[in-house]
Amino acid sequence: MRNSSSRAELGIRNVANFARDVFEADRLRFSLTALGMVIGTTSLILVTTVSLAGKHYVMDEIQSIGSNWIYVEHQSVAAAPNTLSDNLTIDDMEAVQQQVPGIVAASPVLLPVIERVSVGGGKTRAVQIMGVSPEYRRVRNLVQVSGRFFDRDDSLAYNKVGVINARLANELYGSPQAAVGHTLKCNSLPFLVVGVFRERVDTFGQSEVTDVTVLVPYTVVQYLEPAPMVKQIFFSTANAASVVPLTVAVRRVIRERHRPESVYHVRNLTALLKVAGKTANAMSLLLLGVSFIVLIVSGISIMNIMLDNVNQRVSEIGIRRAVGATRRDIRLQFLSEAVLISLVGGTLGVVLGFAIPASLGFITRHHLPTSSFAAGLAVVVCAGVGVVFGTIPAARAARLDPAESLRH
Repeated sequence: MRNSSSRAELGIRNVANFARDVFEADRLRFSLTALGMVIGTTSLILVTTVSLAGKHYVMDEIQSIGSNWIYVEHQSVAAAPNTLSDNLTIDDMEAVQQQVPGIVAASPVLLPVIERVSVGGGKTRAVQIMGVSPEYRRVRNLVQVSGRFFDRDDSLAYNKVGVINARLANELYGSPQAAVGHTLKCNSLPFLVVGVFRERVDTFGQSEVTDVTVLVPYTVVQYLEPAPMVKQIFFSTANAASVVPLTVAVRRVIRERHRPESVYHVRNLTALLKVAGKTANAMSLLLLGVSFIVLIVSGISIMNIMLDNVNQRVSEIGIRRAVGATRRDIRLQFLSEAVLISLVGGTLGVVLGFAIPASLGFITRHHLPTSSFAAGLAVVVCAGVGVVFGTIPAARAARLDPAESLRH
């Protein structure tokens, strides 16, 4: 048993030494053959890095909008459209906060009022005024660019204060910092600009916030609109994991408080996150497929060169067979050369594939995610390519007749 294992170790050592001698004898051929594996493996690592970075970017953008919020919106009265409306109310928001544990913040969004405000110099500007609560900034994950957001005291005291969108501040006053302290006259009522905000992610007008939005305490909207209507209610949960069950609970409370024929949409961004994740995974698989094709082409190149190598080394094979080498030894010799070329190229490709993102991350100061799983997969695939595409040349070399080889 020990003798057989010793012979196996000796055989493997001899094959490895022979493969090394082949490399030293023709380094250019060896390097050019391995270059294809370097390119294929590097592309596989880079494709994985790009797909991971893209997936993280998309998921972060969606989560920045609000991965842990739930919003309710009144759609219609389905069975009796001509009857009295059954709109959302502030009492609905308070009922959900009392009956659904896990809701940490809430804010109504009163139907936007389009007004022309005086901006000085006799000029007016059409803006969208929305009534919200102080918690709206937290729920919607808004960025405070300058100044402050109005607080609970402002809301309870019916203070005529507001915060404006950053783009509107740039248009009216030149900068967000210059906008703080100015007064917007709306319907002859002066509103003091106490801060400037922006959405954390540009939604391109697909949310309730537009480029000309002015947010004011919902308690003072009554000065602008006799009977302001709640358009939406936003709720924020403690964490994203509780969004789905709490969405069901919020829907139940809203339905219990309104007529059965009324239609309300109670939604969150969970479905959007799932779709984005599936799309990113599909793109990753597609790009990985392209990388595998590159590796297969490199394997075919290795096979062609190894077949040519067999033709050029017929005499050498005959001499080895004459001094006692078996067909198994010859097959193992050429197979080990193919695997060695693949592994060397694959290892260099992995190193290069990790070095490029690291260098770009150092230059741009942005971390690019890399996958150790992709590196391990690349090495395994390279070894497999070497075995698969080295088998045919190795088998051809082993089948050569020793006498004919010596005559050659």
